[in-house]
Amino acid sequence: MDLGLSDKVVLVTGSSRGIGFAIAKNLITEGCIVVLNGRDRDALADAASRLGNPPALAADVSKVAACEELVSFAREKGGRLDALVCNVGSGRAAPPGEETADEWQHMFNVNLAATTHMVNAARPALADTGGAIVCTSSIAGIEALGAPVTYSAAKAALNSFVRGIARPLARSGIRINGLAPGNINFEGSLWEERLRDDPDAVEAMLETEVALGRLGHADEIADVAAFLLSERASFMTGTIVVADGGQVRG
Repeated sequence: MDLGLSDKVVLVTGSSRGIGFAIAKNLITEGCIVVLNGRDRDALADAASRLGNPPALAADVSKVAACEELVSFAREKGGRLDALVCNVGSGRAAPPGEETADEWQHMFNVNLAATTHMVNAARPALADTGGAIVCTSSIAGIEALGAPVTYSAAKAALNSFVRGIARPLARSGIRINGLAPGNINFEGSLWEERLRDDPDAVEAMLETEVALGRLGHADEIADVAAFLLSERASFMTGTIVVADGGQVRG
């Protein structure tokens, strides 16, 4: 299927590793002009090298000024901005019941503010092109699955943001959708660690909790993201698309 994404200028935050890297790689394959972002300069430089050295800017998008700088950078490199992927997030947090005040603040900064600030900064540029936004969420924001409470609450808030902001953005010709992955394995992921430490426990969980009985791959999530950014999804906005192998039951 031709997604019609060739020559689209797309900014992908959190694209130095994992799902963000896979999304950037997929979009480059589709012919997009992709702008990379990450906080770690060395990791970002390595990712850029592996992807053919597209434009890349190290910036912490939980900061408003950094988001504005990143949008300006993307427009400078691409001449405009057609789409945005907000992929910054982290599920590494205290187990349920062991949360601290500092952790609540940190997790909401990383998993919510990094997206809301980025969307706000990119809004004028995307209005110029009738652009599209995809926000990486999680099934932990949809159903209680035993994930860290701070992470789950922040992702639930992110889902609410996507649904609530869809109508105001639509008045400017901008679409926004959320993408909620399930258990995705990639280099450096929590699931890579768990498979190494206790593979039997992982297999038991997959057998009982996931209809397809396996972990997902970052490339599978990247395919969904590309579709949501494309005109093939032109009648979709304010939706949270689940890609979890059949784990969520609600």
